[in-house]
Amino acid sequence: MCELYSKRDTLALRKKHIGPSCKVFFASDPIKIVRARRQYMFDENGEQYLDCINNVAHEVVKAALKQMELLNTNSRFLHDNIVEYAKRLSATLPEKLSVCYFTNSGSEANDLALRLARQFRGHQDVITLDHAYHGHLSSLIEISPYKFQKGKDVKKEFVHVAPTPDTYRGKYREDHADPASAYADEVKKIIEDAHNSGRKIAAFIAESMQSCGGQIIPPAGYFQKVAKYVHGAGGVFIADEVQVGFGRVGKHFWSFQMDGEDFVPDIVTMGKPMGNGHPVACVVTTKEIAEAFSSSGMEYFNTYGGNPVSCAVGLAVLDIIENEDLQGNATRVGNYLTELLKKQKAKHALIGDIRGIGLFIGIDLVKDHLKRTPATAEAQHIIYKMKEKRVLLSADGPHRNVLKIKPPMCFTEEDAKFMVDQLDGVLTVLEEATGTKSESVTSENIPCKTKMLKEAHVELLRDSTTDSRENPSRKRNGMCADTHSLLSKRLKT
Repeated sequence: MCELYSKRDTLALRKKHIGPSCKVFFASDPIKIVRARRQYMFDENGEQYLDCINNVAHEVVKAALKQMELLNTNSRFLHDNIVEYAKRLSATLPEKLSVCYFTNSGSEANDLALRLARQFRGHQDVITLDHAYHGHLSSLIEISPYKFQKGKDVKKEFVHVAPTPDTYRGKYREDHADPASAYADEVKKIIEDAHNSGRKIAAFIAESMQSCGGQIIPPAGYFQKVAKYVHGAGGVFIADEVQVGFGRVGKHFWSFQMDGEDFVPDIVTMGKPMGNGHPVACVVTTKEIAEAFSSSGMEYFNTYGGNPVSCAVGLAVLDIIENEDLQGNATRVGNYLTELLKKQKAKHALIGDIRGIGLFIGIDLVKDHLKRTPATAEAQHIIYKMKEKRVLLSADGPHRNVLKIKPPMCFTEEDAKFMVDQLDGVLTVLEEATGTKSESVTSENIPCKTKMLKEAHVELLRDSTTDSRENPSRKRNGMCADTHSLLSKRLKT
């Protein structure tokens, strides 16, 4: 196995030459990955890790190599790959979504989607969801509360933030008579207030299932109602499928299709799994919006967007999804994994909610079921403990307390069972140490130890915060070192 540097030297060079805001997973003890195959990753010592978070992956190699040996050039030359790929992608979408613009990343795709929406009727304002993340370009940071609420930037006047349609810990919960209408009416009010201020809505943008916001699945009917209000205001509906598309939900190829055939976005953006990690992304829209964009007189050109190699890779991904029945696998394994996790919810007091569809699942950890108090420190501790057991998880959501499960699409039932068994063990030890287990299963033979560890846990949580927005240094995806080190020192589980 070839390495240029030792792990220590690699880390030192990264600190010297890579921007300090470019964080790594598990910052206090990062993993050096040197190779991977399907759902498994291997470090420099050959240790195998089960990948439960790398939603980029679909396995493609030969198609890229074959096309690279022949030709790679920009899309101003005629080439069959780009038109064949556009045709194949369009076939997976509702009929009116038929015009493609290829880019290199999901961020580029979402930036272009905003340009399309604003050109369509000349409006400028954008409605986004709270805690949303749509990319790292300046135009997208502006509409991503997940980012701008943590930095020094303030919300721009053309940006309007709607409540996340979260029925577990949001404004309208599962006991509400009609949460879909209630959350959609919040968007309606935003539109009315904007119009009263003389502003015009260009677009509503949302992930079809909100990932960084905490694995949120909107209540059925929400998007249809929002689209009606947005269209009435002269705006368009942008569905961001960068993280959740390409069969991840199992039942459908695109996550927005869960809302039924009567809901069709005006623009769909995609990326990440589209190229198995190869940089390729796309915006698909209607002929009407594309023609309005063209009428501006400005040519759209992207040197590498839609190049022959990227399109060959994209076509191979579509073939593999079909040939290996990865959609069906997402349904079967996702259902199995969800059932296993529901059993864990009944067993462990720390688990407040299990939500998900297919291979998109969230575990909302709480310290109090009634108050639904986010268990932020516990989530970070669990991530590191799972890493020790060779399972890679991450945490996200507004409070960093939601364990995210978005594995490669080839994830198996055996992988699911292994992951849940390891999680069960970590939760059991943690709950015993912190005294959060129910009295019926807490050991009576170690009262002194339990009391001591419980007191240590209280001290830990006094030093930490459950709301990451109050602590700008807290980072995403298990990269918070301070919380982990505190837990390791005080709990020693």
